[in-house]
Amino acid sequence: MKILLINGANLNMLGQREPEKYGNTTLEDIENSVIAKGKELGVDVDVWQSNHEGEIVDKIQSLKKEGYNGLLINAGGYTHTSVVIRDALASVQVPAVEIHMTNIHAREEFRHTSLISGVCIGQVVGFKELSYILALEGLVDYLK
Repeated sequence: MKILLINGANLNMLGQREPEKYGNTTLEDIENSVIAKGKELGVDVDVWQSNHEGEIVDKIQSLKKEGYNGLLINAGGYTHTSVVIRDALASVQVPAVEIHMTNIHAREEFRHTSLISGVCIGQVVGFKELSYILALEGLVDYLK
């Protein structure tokens, strides 16, 4: 089984960006823990990050061609603004889980709406870096 983890805009700044909200863990630390957990669960996890909306759309559209069975996605701020990422997720028919380190429903009003949640099988929010592991476990269970 092969799963892709996509991280969107500004997530490359984890560890430096607003540590009171996101902690001091870097994106590389998170990616390494997800890859390691994937191995424990018997799945291959690849990781990918971009700050560019169109690149994220292109990557989502390539999921089936690249042999992915599932997707973990933290679209960052694009979660609340990107119809095109939502449409890409809907078009590929690959199960996806939405991830957020903070509880988007308890933050600023504009963050309460996720444009992508309606085309994902689930959403994990509010557990900082553990959100990624919980999302992976849920996706693997769903795929099995």
